[in-house]
Amino acid sequence: FLISLPTFFSLAAHGRFAQKLMNDLFANYTNALRPVEDTDHIINVTLQITLSQIIDMDERNQILTTYLWIRQVWTDAYLTWRPEDYDGLGTIRIPSSYVWRPDIVLYNSADDQFSSSMETNVVIKNNGQVVWDQPAITKSSCSVDVAFFPFDVQECRFTFGSWTHNGNQMDLVNELDSADLSDFVPNVEWEVLGMPAKKNIILYGCCSDPYPDITYTLHLKRRASFYIFNLLIPCMMISFLAPLGFYLPADSGEKVSLGVTVLLALTVFQLLVAESMPPSESVPLIGKYYIATMTMITASTALTIFIMNIHHCGPEARPVPRWARRLILNHLARICFVYEVGENCLGGASAGKRASLQEEPEAPLAGHNNARGMNWDVNGQAWAGRGGEDGAGPGPGFAKQTDWKEDLFVSVGGAEGGAGPGAEGGGASAERRKEILVKTQCLCQHQGLRRNIEYIASCYQDQRHTARLIGEWRKVAKVMDRFFMWLFFIMVFFMSLLIMGKAI
Repeated sequence: FLISLPTFFSLAAHGRFAQKLMNDLFANYTNALRPVEDTDHIINVTLQITLSQIIDMDERNQILTTYLWIRQVWTDAYLTWRPEDYDGLGTIRIPSSYVWRPDIVLYNSADDQFSSSMETNVVIKNNGQVVWDQPAITKSSCSVDVAFFPFDVQECRFTFGSWTHNGNQMDLVNELDSADLSDFVPNVEWEVLGMPAKKNIILYGCCSDPYPDITYTLHLKRRASFYIFNLLIPCMMISFLAPLGFYLPADSGEKVSLGVTVLLALTVFQLLVAESMPPSESVPLIGKYYIATMTMITASTALTIFIMNIHHCGPEARPVPRWARRLILNHLARICFVYEVGENCLGGASAGKRASLQEEPEAPLAGHNNARGMNWDVNGQAWAGRGGEDGAGPGPGFAKQTDWKEDLFVSVGGAEGGAGPGAEGGGASAERRKEILVKTQCLCQHQGLRRNIEYIASCYQDQRHTARLIGEWRKVAKVMDRFFMWLFFIMVFFMSLLIMGKAI
């Protein structure tokens, strides 16, 4: 208690002298006038800015919200005293509303309330120097250039100057060449590259006197990791799905629906980007990538519809043109590595495959040797094969006992010069003629079966021809699918390289 007692009396003495000093200083003081002894003198105000935090960057409304520490230092000619007269008291701290304050404002402020600063105390030294440290949350207009979003670098300016005092009355002085960034709280979206300061003297059209100001330029670089993983990589993955629509089999029925689904997904991502960007003529880089990808997917969907129309060509389709057969089926198919079953990349189709692809000539039926059908010739006479029960052969009464046919023709070797009914061996000849007659009657009964078989063979040939025609058109569609798939894969790859090159 005895040790702390002198300290207590010292503080009490300082308190009495501080009260006496304040009464003496503000006895005849007014804070409404510029504190200079001569009105022709210029009061110098030193300005220093400390950037503490970036609160928000509203790209759509182009407003930057920051937390600043603003220090203003000037000399008040009416606030001086001798420390010896007040027990060595060299500084006092009083509310800032008691003294004259420079009307320095942020020219490009976008705050609708104009009350973002705090009423803090000022520190007054015995030589009349006044130090005013003021924290402020400022909303300033910032021209946002989103041409390279999300790999953009922004420049936001803070212009401080007096609102009513011109350069002949009050002058601004830079404390440092740049803002103080030692107490800056890192931002998750923006990286601060620097904040240099520059003094400007502006001649406005309203007045002939110069108006000085100090402009701080805040250089910001966007941290693109969030947008890469949430907007760019999903877009790339979706865009790589578009060429796979050509690889999807046409019979699956999902080719067009895949293209439409991918297009709708990219539209959703495009709307997300458009909501956060200002409605300006400058299209962001990621927006250009989305538009190019959507255009590519629209073209791929249209080409898919065209190729599916080729794939589903029916029997009424025309044959594949010669130029298409040469260009697509021969050359382009090998370039795109499209081969049918039994083919290879070196020798083409195998021997069995080539034989099956060739036009098979219609094989004539057995015994179909002339336009009149199959005729039987027994010893030079047309034999229809329906004789009497006694099996009489050709002779004088042969024509009366048989029916003559023009459909069968059989050549039977007999005796030289022919054998009549009375010749030797007539019994053997009669038996031979009877056997031929029986066989002829059997073959005549199968003429309807032969005609049915010919009809079935004709239908089979037509079916083979139609299947071959449809197969050629389907191969044309398959080759075009593979060609456009590789073409669009290359386009997507180069588009992705282009946007990553812009980022680097």
